[in-house]
This record gives sequence, structure tokens and C-alpha cells, in this order.
Amino acid sequence: MSDRELVAHLADGRVHSGERLAGALGVSRTAVWKGIARLRAQGIEILAEPRRGYRLPAAVELLEESRLTRMISPERRARLRGIEMLFDVDSTNDHLLERGAPAPDQALLCCCELQRAGRGRRGRRWLAPFGQGIAMSIGWQFRAMPRDLPALGLAIGTAIARALDRVGASGIRLKWPNDVCFENRKLGGVLIDLRAEAEGPVHVVVGIGLNLALSASARSQIEATGVRVAAVADACPATPARNEVAGCVVDEVLAVMVDYERSGFSPYRSEWSSLDGHANRRARLSLGDDAVHGIARGIDAEGALQLEVDGVMRKFLSGDLSLRLEDGVD
Repeated sequence: MSDRELVAHLADGRVHSGERLAGALGVSRTAVWKGIARLRAQGIEILAEPRRGYRLPAAVELLEESRLTRMISPERRARLRGIEMLFDVDSTNDHLLERGAPAPDQALLCCCELQRAGRGRRGRRWLAPFGQGIAMSIGWQFRAMPRDLPALGLAIGTAIARALDRVGASGIRLKWPNDVCFENRKLGGVLIDLRAEAEGPVHVVVGIGLNLALSASARSQIEATGVRVAAVADACPATPARNEVAGCVVDEVLAVMVDYERSGFSPYRSEWSSLDGHANRRARLSLGDDAVHGIARGIDAEGALQLEVDGVMRKFLSGDLSLRLEDGVD
């Protein structure tokens, strides 16, 4: 009995007796009890009702390859040379980096239900409560170093915005350099890892984390880290299916990867600017222990942040930087 098999039987949110779970899974009731304890140790909340059985606090839609890939166009689906639907992993980015680069112009996809050591920018941990978000990575190999490679994360941001529009979200905004936001709250983010050789191919792993629908306790846990948080469901009339969101994101990101080596960032600049949630607002740009204050004036052709400081336009490239509004909204 795998952890995923046990969770799959609980995913409907209904009460399941230990005896019925044991029969369905072909194991002893003791094995079920140990499996429940193991899942709880991984951070999955499972409620026990005396003399009735176990249940999740709410129904959960587990990620499934067949349902996810329905949202991907046949052309881009043909570029996926490997799909891994893992139950738990330290980091989907690290997992794909360890696997190595796919063939040029081909992709590897890794999705997980539990990410034990998800990474954000500047070494921060990305918290992804079970069943309430999406954690995935896409591995890709460019034949040669693309122009505007530092701006790839911005182009990926526009791809995510397109995907969320497809599932009914409105009011999505982007925050330089790699955040997806709703009402000035962080909904998701992008983390890109690179492995490159001089004058050779470039191995790229694009990590994407999105909050889909967060419980009150999950919101409190994330906001305790100092991040004001939002979820895709906040921007939609109804919560979209988890596999639908994940599939649309993969489809749109692959469209960018296919195009980027040839076209660079130029085709995405205008779209990114139209989604810029900080344009023409007073902002503070943190650079390590220092900070620069000014007015955010969008991005230039290479994706660098333009910050007007005392009437002088200064430019900052993507890196270990963070942008926060002067009014304290993150």
C-alpha cells in the first residue's frame, strides 16, 4: 500500500472505516493505521471520527496525468518526453536537475502532491499545503544560449497569466521579477535553475508554485512567514479543477519555451507590462541589506526593472532583488 493509494481512497472527503480501507487496499487494519500516521507525519491533516473512521477535512483532487494532459495541445504534448506524477519529493526542480537535460526542444515534467523542501527566491521555502496548490517543474534544453535569457522568468509569468485567464481568473497581475499576484497578494511564483556550457546547450528547469484554493489555516500558516497570500480561487467565480489549472499552465509555458530561443523576450514585453501590478507606483527595491526608493516605471526591452530615483531612471537586472510597495503591501 503506497501513501498515494491510501490518500486516493480518502480523497472524496467522506468518512472511510479502517476495516473498509483495509479491504479495499488488501492490507491489515494495522497497516492502515500506520499509513494514516505516516501521512499525518508528512503534514496531511486526517481526521478520525470515533467508531466511524477517517476522513480528510475536505475533498481533494489529486493530480492525474490523463486529466492534466487533456489541457495541452497535441503539438506541445508531443514535446513532453517524460511525465512524472510523484506523491512526495524534496523539490521538483532539484529532482529534474538530477535527471539531467532532455533532448533539445523537448521537455520533462514533474508534478508532486507533497514537496518537502520547495524553494523560492533568495533561499526562501515555498510552502504548498497538501491538495491546495500546484507544485511542478518543467525541464528543457535550448540548443544555444537564448538572447534575453535573464528575462525568461518574465515571459513565463505571462504564460501563467494566460493559463489562469483560460480557467476563468480575472485581475491577475505580475510583480517583477517572478511573482504572480491578485489584489497585491502573492498567488504564485517562478524559480528558474540553469545549467549551461560555454558556446553550448543550456539546460533550464522552470519551477512553478501556485496556490489554488487555501483553507483559513493554510493562509495563516503562509502569512506567518510575512507573505500576504492569495489563491487562484480568489480570482475565479468558482474554484477551477486542479488538473485543469496545471494542464493549462504546462501548455502555455511550453509555448514560451518553444518560441523563446528564436524570438527572445520581445514578443512578451508588452503583455508583461499590461499585467505589471507596480507600474507608476512608489516602491522600495531591496538589494541585500540595502534598499533603493523610487517610482517603478516598468521594464526595458531586456526585462530590467526601471526605477525612477530622484528624477533619474535607474535599471536593475533580475537577481537577488525584491520589490515592495512603499505602502507596505507586499
